[in-house]
Amino acid sequence: MARFEIVMPKLGESIIEATITRWIKEIGDSVEEDESIVEIATDKVDSEIPSPVEGILKERLYNEGDVVPVGKVIAVLETEGEVTTATTTETEEPKPAEKIKEEIPVEKKETKEPEPVVAEEKTTGDFSSSSRFYSPLVKSIAKAENISVAELDSIKGSGKDGRVTKADVLAWLEKRSAAPTLAKSSGPTITLPPVNTMEGDQIMEMDRMRKMIADHMVMSKQVSPHVTSFIDVDVTAVVNWRNKVKDEFLKREGEKLTFTPIFIDAAAKALKDFPQVNASVDGYNIIYRKHINIGMATALENGNLIVPVIRDADEKSLLGLVKAVNDLATRARANKLNPDEIAGGTFTTTNFGSFDSLTGTPIINQPQVAILGIGAIRKKPVVLETKQGDVIAIRHIMILSLAYDHRVVDGALGGMYIRRVKELLENFSEDTVI
Repeated sequence: MARFEIVMPKLGESIIEATITRWIKEIGDSVEEDESIVEIATDKVDSEIPSPVEGILKERLYNEGDVVPVGKVIAVLETEGEVTTATTTETEEPKPAEKIKEEIPVEKKETKEPEPVVAEEKTTGDFSSSSRFYSPLVKSIAKAENISVAELDSIKGSGKDGRVTKADVLAWLEKRSAAPTLAKSSGPTITLPPVNTMEGDQIMEMDRMRKMIADHMVMSKQVSPHVTSFIDVDVTAVVNWRNKVKDEFLKREGEKLTFTPIFIDAAAKALKDFPQVNASVDGYNIIYRKHINIGMATALENGNLIVPVIRDADEKSLLGLVKAVNDLATRARANKLNPDEIAGGTFTTTNFGSFDSLTGTPIINQPQVAILGIGAIRKKPVVLETKQGDVIAIRHIMILSLAYDHRVVDGALGGMYIRRVKELLENFSEDTVI
């Protein structure tokens, strides 16, 4: 028999640690090759670690809730044969879980009686929503300077393994004080009113992903002055084309043909025409992105939301976009995405029409400057101009909404971009070959 070490894998370029959320296998359980052993979570995505070999689980070196650096041994299998090679180049001997927990401080949550919540204190003092490691010194500076967890997570660390140091925080504070959009408010602290419960109410704490979504949404509204423009689009040609080819496409490719790839294709082409919308803001600097990486907001079965990214969407054919959309959506709902697949987006689309909503006012996915909302497609009577005069016809109409950061995207630019998307969709050729 031989020992085989399972390590915390590298989960993406910017990921240095992950939290063990649930052990799937107990000590003594048999493990098949490629069978999942443990569930883990990072600040970007949840995933599972499969075993590359068959064996018996002999040791679990970390407990559920522990934060583990990438490359550390987390479990040991007993295998047949003489295989003794670990699954990483890490040569450090595994340590007992108790000793490792002492080396990796983990913020513990305390149960308190319901009381009025001060918004500023909650965002600056509760680190449970972040799986990133911060030293006690960094945390104390963050609390003293009213730095929210979302803001702290945005700071690029210069320390070992990318960790945020005191110098990083102080440099960020100096930069924040110079930027009017991030300056401290001189007004009174906003105290949230107490929420009273009634008989039969159920109280449930947000899960980790919902906490991150909540913090990110609040941060986005605080950072960017949101403006939303709307436009209606006649997508009759798109609907007719899809109805004509979807059955043959399913038979040939074994995949469904949805509207989403068509909308993403139009969004990407319009970004090439208006690159100012494919940007980010860094203080008083505007970063115009070279790549067009479009995120597509995907609803999960548990009610949460995740945004996988299609990289270089403008360079893909329609068939390539269909494949990418179906693959990412399927793996997102199965919790099989890699961290890199939800990072690096430069623009986002969200489909309200999936739930039969006419339209919506989406919140910008920071640090992007715009997000495209796609409404439901409905048959409506529309006045059409013809050579013989105006006529009323039944057409397939949808509403697009574009929310944008008014610091860098004015109404004229936002209007021109969304109008370009409209033009591309209304001029879609029913003879398109896929």
